Amino acid sequence: MTTTHNLGYPRIGARRELKFALEALWNGKSSEAELQATAAGLREQNWKQQADLSFAPVGEFSLYDQVLDMSATLGNLPERASTHEGSALDEYFRVARGRSPSDTACCSVHAGEMTKWFDTNYHYIVPEFSADTSFSLNADRILEQLAEAQSQGITAKPVIIGPVTYLWLGKAKDESDRLALLDKLLPVYSELLEKLATGGAEWVQIDEPALVTELDADWKHAFVLAYHELKTAPVKLLLTTYFGELRENLQLVCELPVAGVHLDAISAHGEIARLADWLPPHKVLSLGVINGRNIWKTDLNATLNLLEPLKDKLGERLWLAPSCSLLHVPVDLESETTLDAEVGNWLAFARQKLQELSTLAKALDEGRGAVAQDLDTNQKAIGSRRDSSRVHNPVVAKAVSAITPAHGERKSPFNTRAKLQQDRFQLPAYPTTTIGSFPQTPEIRQVRKEYRLGNLNQQDYTARIHEEIGYCVEQQEALGLDVLVHGEAERNDMVEYFGEQLEGYVFSRFGWVQSYGSRCVKPPILFGDITRPNAMTVDWIKYAQSLTDKPLKGMLTGPVTILNWSFVRDDQPRKDTCLQLALAVREEVQDLEKAGAGIIQIDEAALREGLPLRQSDWNTYLEWAIEAFRISANGVEDDTQIHTHMCYSEFNDIIGAIARMDADVITIETSRSAMELLDAFKGFEYPNDIGPGVYDIHSPNIPQTAQVTDLMEKAAQRIPAERLWVNPDCGLKTRRWEEVIPALEAMVSAAKELRAQHPQIQTSARELAAAAQ
Repeated sequence: MTTTHNLGYPRIGARRELKFALEALWNGKSSEAELQATAAGLREQNWKQQADLSFAPVGEFSLYDQVLDMSATLGNLPERASTHEGSALDEYFRVARGRSPSDTACCSVHAGEMTKWFDTNYHYIVPEFSADTSFSLNADRILEQLAEAQSQGITAKPVIIGPVTYLWLGKAKDESDRLALLDKLLPVYSELLEKLATGGAEWVQIDEPALVTELDADWKHAFVLAYHELKTAPVKLLLTTYFGELRENLQLVCELPVAGVHLDAISAHGEIARLADWLPPHKVLSLGVINGRNIWKTDLNATLNLLEPLKDKLGERLWLAPSCSLLHVPVDLESETTLDAEVGNWLAFARQKLQELSTLAKALDEGRGAVAQDLDTNQKAIGSRRDSSRVHNPVVAKAVSAITPAHGERKSPFNTRAKLQQDRFQLPAYPTTTIGSFPQTPEIRQVRKEYRLGNLNQQDYTARIHEEIGYCVEQQEALGLDVLVHGEAERNDMVEYFGEQLEGYVFSRFGWVQSYGSRCVKPPILFGDITRPNAMTVDWIKYAQSLTDKPLKGMLTGPVTILNWSFVRDDQPRKDTCLQLALAVREEVQDLEKAGAGIIQIDEAALREGLPLRQSDWNTYLEWAIEAFRISANGVEDDTQIHTHMCYSEFNDIIGAIARMDADVITIETSRSAMELLDAFKGFEYPNDIGPGVYDIHSPNIPQTAQVTDLMEKAAQRIPAERLWVNPDCGLKTRRWEEVIPALEAMVSAAKELRAQHPQIQTSARELAAAAQ
């Protein structure tokens, strides 16, 4: 029989039960015991949905983040998280978000740095290392989950992050070498594997996705050292890679002393035959043939054409699985009773992907005739999508083919534009602004829900949103911000909102995936060519600007972020889809400008997210991604100021590409790294204005004026002060007004202090305006 297994399952629940349980605990409305009960119920439900697998994953279920879980298992949580009383879970949440449920504001700590998990939209908490780091095993969590699964009759396969990838994911807080810690780390891994074996595990999935990146000789050698040390473990190790090709690491993987290897057969399709040939005859080959990162149905007949010869060759050594953890897709398509029926027939969520896996295994074991009806239904769906007239629009194809280099050029260079913009807006030194969104209160969400259900007509809905916009503008004026925003009360999500107004998209109701912690997103489904039938934001921005004499930003999401934060079509190159989006955003930018918006922010929060995992592939992506942004942004006059925002950029190594975006102002997230990201400017003279985020909006902690001033002083050591803006590090939609107001008060107060301390910067701003006249 063909062995089937899964690498991981969505942990949030079909109705985001884990999100609401977490937030209830954090808000003091429930107990730790209630949270753990909810988590146990979700695990039981997940295992039931995976009961037909030969092995179900155990230990990948997390209350916040699987990398943070590994840090806790290895005894590597920062010392600052244990300085207050409380449980182990309190310590865990201090690292995750800067405060535990039992802490008060005075007991808050600096949260762990957060960044993207490879090239996905999932965020992980970065492990912290120093030369003095030590490790000690705390295996209670994973052993308890293993026992839970076994008590429910599940054949369990524990899942852990491998030792080399764990070090690769982390950051040294001093000048030490992370790899120097490997000798300290491996005995703890050996102890963990022994305990898992004692707990009844036969196989352990040990994830080493760092193997799909470019590794120098030292990191490659670390894999050899690590797995020769672990080869005596009393369990079988399934070395698991995903998200990319192994390339020059393929032979290394084949030679490591493990019992089996998992290959992402979606991303590394061309390596299947070589791996099957090169693996020694005693090793299992697990192929990830179901796409764990996107929601389109698998072409089962085409997949069987690939698998049947391999089954004949490998026999019982061939295992089947999704390409990666199903964490990155929604739970269950059957919940989507209102989804567009035609497009819905083309989709598969987590539960459906496991059904596809079961169908493939049965066909391999019993022949295609045993699943003939399933294969026929699948083939009709694949053909329906391929032939649908809704997918391809010749008008859009013609517009993309007509793009010229002129579409991506501003009329004048930045220095000329900056003078004209300062003359128009008369901003002070260290101008203050926010990233765009303000708190999405229960009242706002209820208004949108009532409108969606038809309980509010268009006129009443508009009036209610106008009230929220008015309140937001009023608060910003009272705070003394220099450039305002309308607050985005009308927007459910920075991508979904725009997708709802573009042709080529459909939407789920329950298609939630975890971004980090309790933060879930519902990516829109981009299935066809993109057009913009009507203006998307102009009326809201015009109304907001009518309420104030201060400049107010028009807020848009950029084409690269819309692409990277959607479930995107896989039947054409991503570049082509992105250029379609760029033309749609360009139309909106030009309409905003015509309506009087002098400052327009085009967020490219996910620019780096789409960066290929291997640096040798970066230029191709960056060329078309930067081109798409410039096409969207650059059809405006010189005195219109274009802003962009980037999240968790880690942009030091792509700073030249970011400069080529030529945005007049870029705002970036830097607070969790204490401005470390600005080290990029030590060796690169960034040509335009920049706003380094001065406080962490992902934590409930409220910054003090002195903290903000200190961070800006650090920024001024790297960037000319006259080109610095002061802003939070991201949008404020997830925070409460009672957190936002004092935080922004501190930010504005810091800007005023900086102006007073450095009056020459203010003089420079006035001179810049005078030079434009």
